[in-house]
Amino acid sequence: MSESDRDKALDAFLGLIAEKGFADVSLREVAQAAGLGFADLYRLHPDKMSLAAAFMARIDAEVLAGTASSDDPEETVRDRLFDVMMRRYDALKPHRAALRALRRAGTRDPVVALAMGPALRRSMSAMLEAASVPSEGIPGALRQNGLLAIHYAVSRVFDGDDTGDLSKTMAALDGRLKTAERWAQFFDKYTKSPSGRTSQEPPVSPEP
Repeated sequence: MSESDRDKALDAFLGLIAEKGFADVSLREVAQAAGLGFADLYRLHPDKMSLAAAFMARIDAEVLAGTASSDDPEETVRDRLFDVMMRRYDALKPHRAALRALRRAGTRDPVVALAMGPALRRSMSAMLEAASVPSEGIPGALRQNGLLAIHYAVSRVFDGDDTGDLSKTMAALDGRLKTAERWAQFFDKYTKSPSGRTSQEPPVSPEP
């Protein structure tokens, strides 16, 4: 399948779930809307969760394409995470209805929520790495969880943000990241190494 066909399939899927909801769209309908044979689509995406993962991967790629090759030494971890996540919301803005449909599906069906988990975690890992925050190992997994919690909270604001510059989303993200930064500083203060040096790894902690 060509890259054009891949884009047609994903665009058809996003349009259909935005209109009808995730549960009411079949894979066969996606193939028909994209002008593709069902077997051709099935070879690439055997189920709707595969298409949902492809959507998240497309957003990831768009965000990462705007990432600078080197960090600005004047920027803090919070600054970099803010920039990365706002670029993510800018990329998601044209697909808000489809994103809402996916969120509703995950809320109503635990199986769907569970199936979307790995793709969401990959996305959060990519966002952390784009902000030069380590995302591997147990500390990285905690950071992924923290950023995912922040993303869930901010997404509710983003969903109803009717401002042209997403100012409400920016304010919500800034507030959550400031809280995470305070928690990180608190834990750094009380988890010093035996030599008395504080760990310099910048964790991301969810707001309680």
